Amino acid sequence: MVFFKYFNNRIKEHFTILDIKFAQMAAMFIIIILIKLIPEIISLDYWVYIVGLIISAIRPMYVMFIKK
Repeated sequence: MVFFKYFNNRIKEHFTILDIKFAQMAAMFIIIILIKLIPEIISLDYWVYIVGLIISAIRPMYVMFIKK
C-alpha cells in the first residue's frame, strides 16, 4: 500500500487536471496503435467491451458517488 500512497501523493502534488487528461489521451492513442497492429481486437463480441467498460469504471464511480 505504500506504493499507492507514494504515487497518489506525487499526483496530487504535481499533476493538474490537464496533465491527467493528456495521460488519458496518450492511453487512447496507445489503444489505437494496438488496434492497428492487431485488427482481430475489433472482431470481438460487443459484450467483451461492455465487461471491460464496467470493470474499468467501478473504482472511479465508487470514489466519485459513494465514498465519502
